Amino acid sequence: TLWAAEKPPVQDGKQVALAYKLSVNGELLEVADAKTPFTYIHGKQQIVPGLEKNLTGLRVGDRKTIRVPAKEAYGLMDPKALQEIEKEKLPADVPAKAGTLLEARNPEGTGMLVKIVEVKDKTVVIDFNHPLAGKELEFQIEVLSIK
Repeated sequence: TLWAAEKPPVQDGKQVALAYKLSVNGELLEVADAKTPFTYIHGKQQIVPGLEKNLTGLRVGDRKTIRVPAKEAYGLMDPKALQEIEKEKLPADVPAKAGTLLEARNPEGTGMLVKIVEVKDKTVVIDFNHPLAGKELEFQIEVLSIK
């Protein structure tokens, strides 16, 4: 039948390989190309929800520009994710300067990048939001394979 020869669409449970460019406010942040594609399992929440939703139904060879609003990407900025800690609790090799990035570990032991956003007399304010929280993401994607 003709249907059997048709290329399968991106759907739950399929392993999908993408080439993509990720930009935020016109600034290119990440690139995956055909030599080093990005691979994930569709429907397993391995990628931001707004991207996954927009990939459903695409086929090999499809190209698309997908804009993902912050709430469907890394979420909105959470004011509760700002925490003040004493400067003396910073690692010795970390300068207490606004803009300094450092790695923190959550209770499960997963590493995450956090940023010092304000320096006070005896404390620093650290932003535990994801660096892309509150930002719209723009993906230029091409579907390379679906297995």
